[in-house]
Amino acid sequence: MTRDRAIARAERYFDDGRFLEDLARRVAIPTESQNPDRGAELGRYLSEEISESLERLGFQCRIFPNPDGKHGPLLIAERIEAADLPTVFTYAHGDVIRGQEGSWRAGIEPWKTVVEGERIYGRGTADNKGQHTINIGALAAVLAERGKLGFNVKFLVETGEEMGSPGLREFCTRHRDELKADVLIASDGPRVSPGRPTLFLGSRGALNMDLVVDLREGGHHSGNWGGLLANPGIILAQALATITGPKGEIRVPEWRPDTLTARVKEVLADIEVDGGEDAPAIDTGWGEPGLTPSERVFGWPSFEVLAFTCGNPDRPVNAIPPRASCHCQLRTVVGIDSADVVPALQRHLERNGFGMVKVSRARAELMHPTRLDPDHPWVKWAAGSLEKTSGRKPAILPNLGGSLPNDIFADLLGLPTVWVPHSYASCSQHAPNEHLLAPVARDALRLMAGVWWDLGEPGAVPRG
Repeated sequence: MTRDRAIARAERYFDDGRFLEDLARRVAIPTESQNPDRGAELGRYLSEEISESLERLGFQCRIFPNPDGKHGPLLIAERIEAADLPTVFTYAHGDVIRGQEGSWRAGIEPWKTVVEGERIYGRGTADNKGQHTINIGALAAVLAERGKLGFNVKFLVETGEEMGSPGLREFCTRHRDELKADVLIASDGPRVSPGRPTLFLGSRGALNMDLVVDLREGGHHSGNWGGLLANPGIILAQALATITGPKGEIRVPEWRPDTLTARVKEVLADIEVDGGEDAPAIDTGWGEPGLTPSERVFGWPSFEVLAFTCGNPDRPVNAIPPRASCHCQLRTVVGIDSADVVPALQRHLERNGFGMVKVSRARAELMHPTRLDPDHPWVKWAAGSLEKTSGRKPAILPNLGGSLPNDIFADLLGLPTVWVPHSYASCSQHAPNEHLLAPVARDALRLMAGVWWDLGEPGAVPRG
């Protein structure tokens, strides 16, 4: 009954094909939360797949309807061994984005796992079914070796993360007392590079917004009216040029935080952004001047234009269009007031003479930025566990570059949040050809078996 034997069990779970078998069964359930016709599949994933898997490990599972009455259900699973043991809260999401059938390359498809070389293809293999399959498999390995975990687990699985986690905040508010724990340890997102174990301690927030210039009814002939009628596309393009500089540097004062401290810079100093062999080349001259690539993506906000429409791009005509719009996103970090993002932009545009550009939130749900202190005892404990298993110093990110509903766990539930990601940046998680790297999955099983084992060692974890 040893740590090494538990890790060896986790390795065998991967090597003998059981991991792939479990993952294939989960990928085959098309849990597209963005597809309104998939509601039954979201419920089936929790009831027939996750509940049954966790109940075999001694968890008690309950499934609840979404508090908003419209979106997918949620599951709370508990394994309570003793009241005086540390309690770990862990989280996963069972939903995936749309499968995008027909857009995957020949020989692979979204709802079937296919292994080619080191890649395991299928929708959800990276985000998030593969990641929680790893964590459940590692729990099983520790339980089989020790006969118990040596700690308590509360497992929350939602089915709406790809929709912005609708209802999750209200659900956690209602169940706050029963979700009490000492720490969150969960997995989502990518490692900083495929071969380097990684911890991240929070996430950037995300706010999507629409910018619209709506000047008149209908289009007007550009020969008869060109030079007389304002063009909304030109106005919107000029307005966007005030929001950032020509290389993406942010110019809205309220979006420029003062929280990229010397300590955060120190933590990020040894971080090299590496998305793997298929990653795009980093544009070194892009973004905030004076910052390293890791500081730009993990310590600073970014503003992106995701879509821009003026007239009919597919069938342009010789007419001045009446309307132009763009869909944009701000990834926020700690120090930016999420509630003031849209008002601040509207004020900025008005100051610059673009009051005719109207800004509105594009989605109701909002993910706020979070960042746990890198010197927190749970961070040091988790980093020590990963280093003990892997033999190398893990990367520690103050926050993920992407966004998660981590503020609900950090702020509402009051938990220290430690995330151990099992994917990599070029996994195509929101695109066709999504995949999980097999070597990373096997390594992650080893790491998580070590983490779960160490949590059960008497007196070994931070308390209070």
